[in-house]
Amino acid sequence: MLGFELDFWDYATFATAFLAGGAGVLTYIWIAGLPGRIAIARNHPDAEAVKLMGWAGLLPTVLPWIQAFIWAFKPTDIVDIRRFPKEEAKAIDEDIARLKGEAGAATEPMDTAAPARHASAPPTSPRGATKG
Repeated sequence: MLGFELDFWDYATFATAFLAGGAGVLTYIWIAGLPGRIAIARNHPDAEAVKLMGWAGLLPTVLPWIQAFIWAFKPTDIVDIRRFPKEEAKAIDEDIARLKGEAGAATEPMDTAAPARHASAPPTSPRGATKG
């Protein structure tokens, strides 16, 4: 049909090209997911965003991937005024467990010595009287 016969070396060439292409795709997948895996391992509070930016960053240009890689190593000292520090740490641990795929991962119980304040409750002063 082709006008010539395929011999061993032709098939070896096809197999080598297929293996090289497969290795290239696997390398691309490994490199694209690298910032996200680093952020998850470091318990980064923005691990999900780093992961998405790493995957999307290699498609159009390399610059967003480089930014995601740097962001994965950013110090993770956070000051978040929406939650108390223990609540923030618990929320970060839950996010990391979800990103790792650990369904129902147990987290440390929160300290119950300090009463939790409901979001609709008025803020209190240090002496316990409510502000009016």
